Order: sequence, then structure tokens, then C-alpha cells
Amino acid sequence: MSGVVRVALVDDQALMRAGFRALLDAEDGVEVVGEAANGEEGVALVRAQVPDVALVDVQMPVMSGIEATRRIAADPALAAVRVVILTNYGLDEYVFEALRAGASGFLLKDTEPADLLQAIDVVAHGEALLSPSVTRTLIGEFVARPPDRTTAPGLSNEEIAAHMVISPLTAKTHISRAMTKLGARDRAQLVVFAYESGLVAVRRTP
Repeated sequence: MSGVVRVALVDDQALMRAGFRALLDAEDGVEVVGEAANGEEGVALVRAQVPDVALVDVQMPVMSGIEATRRIAADPALAAVRVVILTNYGLDEYVFEALRAGASGFLLKDTEPADLLQAIDVVAHGEALLSPSVTRTLIGEFVARPPDRTTAPGLSNEEIAAHMVISPLTAKTHISRAMTKLGARDRAQLVVFAYESGLVAVRRTP
């Protein structure tokens, strides 16, 4: 990882927090700035420390991770903070709710340690991230392209560039401009906009 990434841990399970702290403390370039046992404490911790990344459990007492994320994202003083939602489960109703609330990532708690570290680095540098299993299910179960759309969802800059026959830099520029115009924090917010504006449609199950 480049530079020191400051991380806040927000989870009601002490054992889970201890595991994350042990993993992150052993990693050069990562500093755990504090722990919180519920969403309310998590918001207070983030406001006090202003970390680069907050790892936030989706279900907690007092205040849920979704509401904590919403409050963090709504605070102009915390605009640089990126929230990664953690869950024990696969895709459920929380995914879009978390993204709408302002989360930049969504990971399963059984993610491999190396993948978690990579995720923290990716999100800290302004990119959005969903765990591969969540992304696959999200695309397969919740989102389907309308018949007149041919562009596949979830492409990297390089894949977008190849598909549109432009350079990766041009693709990145277009994405950055779209984020600026829509006031999106990151790519995750662009996904939400596409979903809510009808660019992609919810697949209705019979």
C-alpha cells in the first residue's frame, strides 16, 4: 500500500474487531485509529478521527451500519472518509441501501485477509468496491440490462476503453466527469444513479 491508510473499525462483535485489528496492525502502511461497538459510537469515532476508511458492520445495536454510513456521508467534514460495509451474509436487501447511504464498498466478513487489505487500499484511493461474490449475485439477481442496452455492467476503465475503442485515460476522464456532474463520491454512487434513473432495471421475479 502507498502511504499510511487510517482505518476505523465499527462492529458490535469484539472478537471480530480484534481479528481485524490484529490483521491490520501487522500490515505496514495501515493504522487502526479506533474501534466502536455500534453505529452511534462509530459515527462519533469517525468524526473524531476522520479516517481514510471505516469498516462498518451492517447490523449493529443502537444504530445500524446503514444509518451510520448515511450520517457519515452527509457530513461535509467527512467527505474524504470511505465506508466499507461488512456482512456475514451474501447479497441481501442491504446492498443497494448501503450504496444509497454512501458506502464505497461492500464485503463479506469471510473475505480472505489479502483481499480485505487490497479492498482497503482500493477504497482509500477513491475507487468503489464490491466483493466478487456480491457483484456476481448483484448482476445476476437484482440488475438486468434492458433489451436496448448492450454495455455490460461493472467494467474496468480498460474494459470500457476496449469496448468503446477509446483510451483508458479517456474512459477514466469520462467517469470522473460523470461523478462530478452527478455529485457522486465514487463509482458505487454511479451504480446507484444508473439503477434509480432506469439505465439498468430491476429484474422482477415471477
